[in-house]
Amino acid sequence: MPTFLPVARIRDAERRALAEGRRLMPLAGAAAARFVAARVPPGTALLALAGPGNNGGDALEAATLLRAMGHDVRVLLPSGARNLPADAARAHAGWLAAGGQTWSALESGFTPGLVIDGLFGIGLNRPLGADWQALADQANAWSVPVLALDVPSGIDADTGAALGRPVRARWTLCFIARARGLAQGAGADAAGEIHLDTLGVTLPPAGGG
Repeated sequence: MPTFLPVARIRDAERRALAEGRRLMPLAGAAAARFVAARVPPGTALLALAGPGNNGGDALEAATLLRAMGHDVRVLLPSGARNLPADAARAHAGWLAAGGQTWSALESGFTPGLVIDGLFGIGLNRPLGADWQALADQANAWSVPVLALDVPSGIDADTGAALGRPVRARWTLCFIARARGLAQGAGADAAGEIHLDTLGVTLPPAGGG
């Protein structure tokens, strides 16, 4: 039976790994790229939705690797790169260095073959703003496969509550551990098939230690 954990425990494991000098974002991006590459042929039009935090950085890392594999990858970075966290900024720089471009808005008439949802990860705790909600709605309207990273955007990772109209994923790829919000409420409906890559991180015992 799969285990689903509170966000605080996942964050604790993440902090410990980072304190040990582990670079988790490239590992997460590689896991996402492998997942997508195993399910769509090279040349497929892919859209990576990259949000303003580290979830967006994971999507950017995946986009860079998928582009190198021969996929037609577009990256939508609505909030721009200016205020990205350090690791996500490095991922963005890597994407540009590889010849990628970012868009701030969707192109009219463009329909991807698969969407990577890297808008918001396990830290979302407020309703989606209007612009983010419009992107979630568009991802759903395309009726193409969606891979959500960590949790579908618009889901509270702890409670499973809908924070607006969430992205409806075909698959959710969790990193380190499965968030408990994916097993209940709207989270269980939005997540689709739940997969896990621990990124080689060992969870500390419950309660610390």
